[in-house]
Amino acid sequence: MIPRITTTWHTPEWQNEMAHAISSPKVLLQALNLPLELLNAAEKAHALFPTRVPHSYLKRIKTGDVNDPLLKQVLPIGAELEKHPGFRTDPVGDYQANPQTGLLHKYAGRVLLLLTGACAIHCRYCFRRHFDYQGNNPLGQQWQQTLDYINSDDSIFEAIFSGGDPLSLSDAKLRQILSDLSHIPHLRYLRIHTRLLTTIPKRLTEELLTLLAETRLQVTIVVHINHPQEIDDEVSKCMKQLNDTGIRLMNQSVLLKGINDDLDTLTTLSHRLYETGILPYYLHMLDKVEGANHFDIDENEARMLYQRLQAALPGYLVPKLVREIAGEANKIPLSGKVQNENLDFNSLDVTEFSSLSSKKSKEFQEPTE
Repeated sequence: MIPRITTTWHTPEWQNEMAHAISSPKVLLQALNLPLELLNAAEKAHALFPTRVPHSYLKRIKTGDVNDPLLKQVLPIGAELEKHPGFRTDPVGDYQANPQTGLLHKYAGRVLLLLTGACAIHCRYCFRRHFDYQGNNPLGQQWQQTLDYINSDDSIFEAIFSGGDPLSLSDAKLRQILSDLSHIPHLRYLRIHTRLLTTIPKRLTEELLTLLAETRLQVTIVVHINHPQEIDDEVSKCMKQLNDTGIRLMNQSVLLKGINDDLDTLTTLSHRLYETGILPYYLHMLDKVEGANHFDIDENEARMLYQRLQAALPGYLVPKLVREIAGEANKIPLSGKVQNENLDFNSLDVTEFSSLSSKKSKEFQEPTE
């Protein structure tokens, strides 16, 4: 008698970690040995935008340090409840550039696909924290209309995967999406914006690596790293695998008050990115989303910091300082002169900064427990 064979389905490790991410302010505070006096405000902010922190990211946060730069990106605080002029729920004009469900067409030649609202991590400065993902999902019955839209415009040469985080979709789902897009003859490039490869590096499965390597579209992955402490050994290994496959890697950071708005952090970040095979690409001014005013930096201060960054680094390590303005045809560079400021570059010791950056780079090679 031939025994019956039962197929066992295993949930991928990265999906398990996503499912078990910390989603409670109290659990987050307890896990990091932080004072529960922070809990009341955290729960109020959590009610507006839920907490989500995967354990791979949690282990890089310093226990007991309320000023840890990674903690500040994920801990809900009372300042998120405040209303400020100029801060709105749709700061970059997504809805006005939304001709098809789940598709944004802001810039010539490129369309952005909001493939999912799911993320591995909820960054408190997220410019889509108020976005209606449920009503703007291009997959399912809407997907053919999305393909028809791209097919009908042969000026579109690049598809950009966004969300949420597009890599929160399964490998099987991504394979089907890539297959459909690769049949559109005028599409040439694929860009994937993701935090998942750095928050949960195990997301880079063999199947994902294979499908990215095999697609006829030229693939660029834009990771979102704001601080060198986010780059541990697991992240470095993940990026090396992508580099070895020939996939281009670029980084875009958000300039955030109290997190990376100083020269030491930004120079160290650029060095660590480059050593990990990632090219610094954009340094974004904060998108003025309601609930994130406490992260905002004065534009003149940002320009002054950026001029010092340009003096401290070779050009290929300097990301472009930009702001996105709703309705504009491109990102707006902010590299002009500082207003009402006299920068004394003779007082800037570039050698000192290079030495300091090299030292800091070594410090960040190991994850912080």
